[in-house]
Amino acid sequence: MSVLLVGISHRSAPVAVLERVAVTEDDRPKLTDKMLESQHISEAMIVSTCNRVEIYAVVDAFHGGLADVGDLLARHSGLPLPELTRHAYVRYSEAAAEHLFAVASGLDSMVVGEQQVLGQIRAAYASADAQSAAGRTLHELAQHALRVGKRVHTETGIDRAGASVVSVALDRARTVVGDLTGRTAVVVGAGAMGGLAVAHLARAGVERIAVVNRTLDRAQRLAQTAIDMHGVSATATDLSGLVDAMADVDVVMTSTGAVGAVVTLADAHRALNASRAGHQMVVCDLGLPRDVDPAVAGLPDVTVIDMETLQRDPSAMAAAADTTAARGIVAEELAKYLAGQRMAEVTPTVAALRQRAADVVEAELMRLESKLPSLGDPEREEVARTVRRVVDKLLHAPTVRVKQLASTPGGGSYAEALRELFELKPGAAQAVATPMEIAALGGELADDFTGHHLSDGQGQPA
Repeated sequence: MSVLLVGISHRSAPVAVLERVAVTEDDRPKLTDKMLESQHISEAMIVSTCNRVEIYAVVDAFHGGLADVGDLLARHSGLPLPELTRHAYVRYSEAAAEHLFAVASGLDSMVVGEQQVLGQIRAAYASADAQSAAGRTLHELAQHALRVGKRVHTETGIDRAGASVVSVALDRARTVVGDLTGRTAVVVGAGAMGGLAVAHLARAGVERIAVVNRTLDRAQRLAQTAIDMHGVSATATDLSGLVDAMADVDVVMTSTGAVGAVVTLADAHRALNASRAGHQMVVCDLGLPRDVDPAVAGLPDVTVIDMETLQRDPSAMAAAADTTAARGIVAEELAKYLAGQRMAEVTPTVAALRQRAADVVEAELMRLESKLPSLGDPEREEVARTVRRVVDKLLHAPTVRVKQLASTPGGGSYAEALRELFELKPGAAQAVATPMEIAALGGELADDFTGHHLSDGQGQPA
């Protein structure tokens, strides 16, 4: 069983495609359940952020698992499979683990080094675990990825470019309205991104924040947090108060995860009519799908900063030295993770060998007892201890050595040799399969593929 990753992110697709593929918190459990219905998938986890959707699945067959995941994404997004394939990337086995480690480290984020993605990976794992969709393989992968991310942020300065997309959006907003000290802002959405927006706005010196959310109680909690933790004047309202909140405001930041526009052209018109003449308003749309009607960008005195704009912002890159250091940590941790996985794979074979030896010892002791029935208990016990000690000493060196060798690339062959030499039954040993031989698919690397493997070129699953 190996890990298959199928993903679409800001690096591979335009915002319009990301909007179609976006997975909300309500979508995630349903899509996970559908994946587990596949005969090829035994574990599944969906990582969904503001600029990526990635499905990690433990599969017993590369082709079958890939076809099922591709079909699920196509149906969820409503995109034809060939169109989806153009923007998808696929990683398998070692490459899937390496990619998740890079994502957790902030190396693959729109703003290199952002820390928010760690929380999103943690939420993805928690969701999968709650549905019993994360077994041993995804548990170990996700937990190791979280450790890698924490280590990168602790040991490098990769996050110096900014903690998240929010900081870059605010930098762009300053170019329009100037210094944010003493300004007013509206935060639409009271989730994790909304909390981050409140923190950054307060840090930027914003004097008053209105939190707008579909449910009033969550808006009130975030507003209270702004008051208690950041010392900012804050109010809360539900979506019915959005237009009033936007009147005469300097910055609007949205990230709701809603399907369809939350800030409509009519809303923006009414807010502008209630504002003083010539007042400039910056709207930072950080939602996927978009929260703001694209037509709002055409209004006078309104500047819209969306994810597509942020993708092109040069400040979203971290210093080269910090990036190099982070990649070094990812490579080091990947080697540790793979070594641990290989050692874990050989353990059932070693256990089967020891069980086989124990069975032989017991059979021989029984035979000895039938031949020497007059043997006293002390003598019988001493003979049994001696025989077991001899077997343990004979097995110690090869079992320790095979675990060491298993941690090296290609180490699975040693476990296979052990099974052949001692005629161990695969079922008894619970022998893990060696990595799938799929080089025939056309790639030199058997664990690293691009989106063209999703289809055979005629739109049919490969």
